[in-house]
Amino acid sequence: MERESMEFDVVIVGAGPAGLSTACKLMQLANENDQELMVCVVEKGSEVGAHILSGAVFEPRAMNELFPDWKEKGAPLNTPVTEDHIYLLNSESSSKRLPNAITPKTMHNDGNYIVSMGNVCRWLAEQAEQLGVEVFPGFAASEVIYNEDGSVGGVLTGDMGVGADGQPKDGYMPGMELRAKYTVFAEGCRGHLGKELIEHFSLDKEASPQHYAIGFKEIWDIDPAKHQPGLVVHSAGWPLNDATGGSYLYHAEDNQVFVGLIVDLNYSNPYLSPFDEFQQLKHHPVFKQYLEGGKRVSYGARAIAKGGFNSLPKMTFPGGLIVGCEAGTLNFAKIKGNHTAMKSGMLAAESIVEALTKNAEAPESELTGYTDKFKNSWVYDELFRSRNFGPAIHKLGNFWGGAFNTLEQNFFNGNLFFTMKDEHKDYAQLDLAADAREISYPKPDGVLSFDKLSSVFLSNTNHEEEQPCHLQLKDASIPLEVNFPKYAEPAQRYCPAGVYEIIEEEGSKRFQINAQNCVHCKTCDIKDPSQNIRWVVPEGAGGPNYPNM
Repeated sequence: MERESMEFDVVIVGAGPAGLSTACKLMQLANENDQELMVCVVEKGSEVGAHILSGAVFEPRAMNELFPDWKEKGAPLNTPVTEDHIYLLNSESSSKRLPNAITPKTMHNDGNYIVSMGNVCRWLAEQAEQLGVEVFPGFAASEVIYNEDGSVGGVLTGDMGVGADGQPKDGYMPGMELRAKYTVFAEGCRGHLGKELIEHFSLDKEASPQHYAIGFKEIWDIDPAKHQPGLVVHSAGWPLNDATGGSYLYHAEDNQVFVGLIVDLNYSNPYLSPFDEFQQLKHHPVFKQYLEGGKRVSYGARAIAKGGFNSLPKMTFPGGLIVGCEAGTLNFAKIKGNHTAMKSGMLAAESIVEALTKNAEAPESELTGYTDKFKNSWVYDELFRSRNFGPAIHKLGNFWGGAFNTLEQNFFNGNLFFTMKDEHKDYAQLDLAADAREISYPKPDGVLSFDKLSSVFLSNTNHEEEQPCHLQLKDASIPLEVNFPKYAEPAQRYCPAGVYEIIEEEGSKRFQINAQNCVHCKTCDIKDPSQNIRWVVPEGAGGPNYPNM
């Protein structure tokens, strides 16, 4: 097929904090060196920020480096953290607030801000465009373009107007080739092109398996009398009896709070429903005291790459790099990845400009110098010091793992002489249903807790219905013939959007995929015990439309 092609110096896939920081830094350096660079950012969301979901308590270290005058430029960092509360939830009604002295210092948030990362990314996109970057929202990068020598030469955007049968409809528009000297992949956690590149170039052959969690977030308008701008609440324990993880409630601006739960995806009980665990959480007095009388205004969910230092892949390959959460740069000891994602992108920009300065017409194929830059950066130091945090929780549980992490972070500054590792893959941890305890969750009350469909409605999720399903089964028989008898088909429960159902009709069962509900969290791609589900991009602009997550 003849496709339109556009040539750039750099193509960046994903308008999140990593991709946009890469773009801004590229143009800043080019302007300093009087270089002309053609840079584009392609974003699958309907607008920049539409697919961004993060807690978020934001550490401004990378922002200070990228835009030292961010305050004057109006960056939406409006709510400084004023207080940290950390709780151990012992049961559905009891809790103990922990003194800061016996919690890991990485959890302390002096100097940080409570933000909407969707709005921060919208602001970063504005800065990028002012610097000369072309930003293309609503276009999904669907395929990697490989050159004849095997190097990456860019990406192909997805076709628009293809029917469910794979045939063009009226108004069909073929995707475009976006070719570049370097392509930077910044799709976020479990990006489907990044997943392909890691496998294609064996980038993770010397790393531990990546580990993941699913993170939930709701935005609530609350009673102004209960609102304490800048208050950060974290907790561990209940309701997660069958999993590790933790919860949060952040008092943002405009009488809003951000509330959520993070559930590690290495859990073993196939009957566990992360969504229902989250809905239970809000009934605990620690959370209920703020939410009662309020109104839920937004909902979303997103997978989190939390393997950290031990799971970092090689980030360079001929023709490009992977950066940010695509590479797993999140620091789970801080429960923060935005600042590290931004810095990883800024380092990528430095490496690219150096290569283009040496030889603009035929720059080196693989940016091997990036590895040295990364290892000499504060991101590497941060991740190294927190390398034991996740494995300690996985091996010792929330309580004893938390105690170990407090000891290591507060007394040894993350520099103990040994490294703990978790070499088990998250999807392989499920017990057989026959050996597991069935979990009966309380029905949502419609006041503090809700069902999946009403929640998905608040995510503003929308897909063109007549298109190929973007949730692909390698073998359509596996859900009913393997996953159902062995694991009670956990896709019905681990999906936070009601995408997967088993329908009984006339005495027989049918596995149904409601792809239009998908909030692009990638949990199915991660947790399916048979690794039978492959998440690929739907038609551009599909998915959630988060206003200020």
